Amino acid sequence: MSRWDRRAADAMRPCRMTRHFQRYPAGSVLIEMGATKVICAATVEERVPFFQRGTGEGWIAAEYALLPSATAVRTQREAVHGRQTGRTQEIERLIGRSLRSVVDLAALGERTIHIDCDVIQADGGTRTASITGAFVALVEACSTFYEKGNIFPVKDFLAAISVGVSEEGEPILDLCYEEDAHAIVDMNVVMSGAGKFVEIQGTGEGRPFSHSELTSLLALGEKGCTELISYEKDVLGSTLDWLVGREG
Repeated sequence: MSRWDRRAADAMRPCRMTRHFQRYPAGSVLIEMGATKVICAATVEERVPFFQRGTGEGWIAAEYALLPSATAVRTQREAVHGRQTGRTQEIERLIGRSLRSVVDLAALGERTIHIDCDVIQADGGTRTASITGAFVALVEACSTFYEKGNIFPVKDFLAAISVGVSEEGEPILDLCYEEDAHAIVDMNVVMSGAGKFVEIQGTGEGRPFSHSELTSLLALGEKGCTELISYEKDVLGSTLDWLVGREG
């Protein structure tokens, strides 16, 4: 099988993360997965939503947006319509759930970390790139208020990647837009550094898929997430990667 960009079935697109991409957030990252580019920013607020008040625990809230010029055909801003689409709401919930799965909310204290993911160029896998980039921004943000001897709020690493079954019927890793548009099966896999699944979203878009295909897709997803987590450690460097999972 020949993929759109001539990659092997189990190969990811080139990934690059640029830290400190913005001046003002406590953490910010530009993540590039092939031609997909997402700005992920983390802002710390010293208060929590009403449902967390008095609990001693914090919260992670996520927002996601696709810039009008991010796609080949211009997409109107959602503000023009006065409401978010169901797709945007679903992606925001996914990002928030994924990040909270590796955060000790008690160690976070009564703080909210707002995660903003803005897609400036879309070529498939924008939600998974948002999760991966947002994780690095989150670690940066937590390091700004962490005090030595305490529990670092981020308990484990986290990454996400897309997998699918191509129109030729072969399981493939990290779909670009053209592959995603023609995929028989489309799936997103979110995993922790401990190798545990956080979330799996899979749909048989062209036909139902088999158990063996599911097994192959999960193995590809694990491979992709493992590679991304290794890269996250390199990006965070010796000054920050050691904080993740630190208890004291």
